[in-house]
Amino acid sequence: MRTIRIDKFTKGEKMLYGVGLFSLIAVVFIQVFCGASIGNLNLSVEQLRGDIKIEEKKIESLNMKVSELTSFDNVKGVVKDMGLAYNNDNIIIISE
Repeated sequence: MRTIRIDKFTKGEKMLYGVGLFSLIAVVFIQVFCGASIGNLNLSVEQLRGDIKIEEKKIESLNMKVSELTSFDNVKGVVKDMGLAYNNDNIIIISE
């Protein structure tokens, strides 16, 4: 007597389920990998923003020093220390 064996799933169904499972695992892996990459990029961006703020503060400080050193009172004092005389006729005002 011959027994007929009946599979629960056909070959096509097994292959379809296998591809689906592989796709699901691949999607999860890609999401984790991409999420880690995005997190790393966000961290780098925040570090660069911090560096930019520090440099902007340095630039602002240097601009204030330049303004202080080029003030009229300071220039007048330096001229006096060098033994030069202040002559108002030699000053030319340039407007933009």
